[in-house]
Amino acid sequence: MMNRKVILKTTSMLLAGVLASGILVLPAGAQSPAPSAKRSVTAAATHYRPDRFAGRASKYYGLIWGVDSLSVKWAESGEIIRFSYRVLDANKAKALNNKQFEPSLIDPKAGVKLVVPSLEQVGQLRQSAPAEAGKVYWMAFSNSGRRVKRGDPVSVVIGQFHADWLVVE
Repeated sequence: MMNRKVILKTTSMLLAGVLASGILVLPAGAQSPAPSAKRSVTAAATHYRPDRFAGRASKYYGLIWGVDSLSVKWAESGEIIRFSYRVLDANKAKALNNKQFEPSLIDPKAGVKLVVPSLEQVGQLRQSAPAEAGKVYWMAFSNSGRRVKRGDPVSVVIGQFHADWLVVE
């Protein structure tokens, strides 16, 4: 009986030791940082920003429409919703700047469809110059009544172009 207790106690101590040592063991090739190593100021100042899209969605917009970095932002105290994108391929992205297509922003949660306003002196609040690769373009949607809120998933539709499930920042 005494032998059995000693064996159980020894076994549990060995198991605890193995588990504890497994936590401290680094995988082969991994190095722990030196205690005196300092982080650079710029590394500490940067904020983590997750990719807005899954890998396939980002590739889709780049390959099919020639754009990336799609974003929707709440601006001017919520009176304006700003949609912006960066052009990768000017040929594919020319449909987004085409004045024949009236862009709309749809928020199913709020039950609204926003349009780009046209001001008498300025015209439409969107860029319609021919697209150039590497440049960022934008358009502003009127959000009178502030029905679209930060965090809402929205869709932007411009002719055949549909960007769905963009989250308003």
